[in-house]
Amino acid sequence: MKLWVNGGLHDEEAARVSVLDHGLTVGDGVFETVKAERGETFALTLHLERLSRSAHGLGLPEPDLDEVRRACAAVLEDNPVELGRLRITYTGGLSPLGSERGDAGTSLVVAVGPTARRPDTTKAITVPWTRNERGALTGLKTTSYAENVVALARAKEAGASEALFGNTVGRLCEGTGSNVFVVLDGRLHTPPVSSGCLAGITRALAVEWTGAEETDLPMDVLETAEEIFLTSTLRDVQAVHTVDGRALSAEPGPVTAKAMRVFEERAAADRDPKLG
Repeated sequence: MKLWVNGGLHDEEAARVSVLDHGLTVGDGVFETVKAERGETFALTLHLERLSRSAHGLGLPEPDLDEVRRACAAVLEDNPVELGRLRITYTGGLSPLGSERGDAGTSLVVAVGPTARRPDTTKAITVPWTRNERGALTGLKTTSYAENVVALARAKEAGASEALFGNTVGRLCEGTGSNVFVVLDGRLHTPPVSSGCLAGITRALAVEWTGAEETDLPMDVLETAEEIFLTSTLRDVQAVHTVDGRALSAEPGPVTAKAMRVFEERAAADRDPKLG
């Protein structure tokens, strides 16, 4: 494998950033995961726009998006995969130990790894920890991901692929790496970004393409929803068949199945869609 590290491609064994990189020492970085199929990215422009928003929110310098695009193209060309997870990581770079940034400049790493198509349905659980809808990092896709690591490990122990969080006021928020949608009285709803959830790229496209409503939802909506599904870069639209032991349909329900079909068709027709 070859990775892009700070200006060029390097063999995996030689691809290095400093152990004093601020992304490593204090999690001072942002990232994006982009789906790549046979060397072609999906929704790269939207992902790069969010990378810039996250960097701005963290106080990092504006990333050079032209360089990021070159890096993505070079990595995909040198590492052909049928279906891949393209990871863009942008950090505060070499810095003193502690929270203060240094002046050596930022670090950019782009890598790709193969992945498999997700199953149409999955199991999810809720966890007792909360998202802080008023936190300094709310809405930013940062490398400070330890909360998600802990929650996802809890899900894996329960035989699930995702853990769902509420926020500090007990409203439904998001998963560790996904957004959540529910069907109520035949209508599709998802928590608003004011809940503290990440403004997911797949979420935004699904809202626009399906007409889903952004609705403030209590956590116990998961006990009564007719259908539940998750969205993310690598899940696209994935039905939930079980949540906290509550069994839903073993197959995607009618609203979910339609959302899956619409998303697949629209994504195939436009590999770099815009919103609005």
